[in-house]
Amino acid sequence: MRYIEVKNLTFYYDEEPVLEDINYHVSDGEFVTLTGENGAAKSTLVKATLGLLKPESGSIYISDKNNEGEKLSIGYIPQLIASFNVGFPSTVYELVSSGRYPKGRWFKRFTALDRDHVQKALEAVGMWDMRHRRIGELSGGQKQRISLARVFATDPDLFILDEPTNGMDEESRANFYRLLRHSAHEHDKGVLMITHDHEDIKEYADRQIHLVRKEGTQWRCFHMSS
Repeated sequence: MRYIEVKNLTFYYDEEPVLEDINYHVSDGEFVTLTGENGAAKSTLVKATLGLLKPESGSIYISDKNNEGEKLSIGYIPQLIASFNVGFPSTVYELVSSGRYPKGRWFKRFTALDRDHVQKALEAVGMWDMRHRRIGELSGGQKQRISLARVFATDPDLFILDEPTNGMDEESRANFYRLLRHSAHEHDKGVLMITHDHEDIKEYADRQIHLVRKEGTQWRCFHMSS
């Protein structure tokens, strides 16, 4: 089923059109990348899709149910989300584990499944070996990674990720892409990821949405298979 469907979206900054007649969708069970050169308004498109920016025209549909009929959960990571200061008291493991606690249920029993999700999330971003470190001791890039791991630990139905692999080495990126593909193909998650690693990700993603523009026009979508 389609978790996102955008039709004829046009977006303006002030009086200037930036995106024009954008059409795209993301379904459960697929790993989709959103690419384009620098300045291609990729983050703007994602924010407009999520309702964080108001488009000039067009329709945006985000399903309120997952493929099992339950409330759809979304894990969104914008660029450079991490902002923990040096005095932040939690360890890496504690922070990522907190993603496993449903709203209003902070004292639930932590299960083996919870621990498995946390470990896999930390391993996916190359931070398992640093799980006992204090958050305030980490670099900005490491904080970004654990923010990403925390979203993975929540196990959302739909992942929306904006350049999440910045600062990762080649091996870490490959492991992360494998996890996204596994999440989509084996657990029916929907994945939309902004990336500039076009070649690295080709063997993992199912479909690519590429923002392009012709001379004198605004950014538009061009769909292609990976």
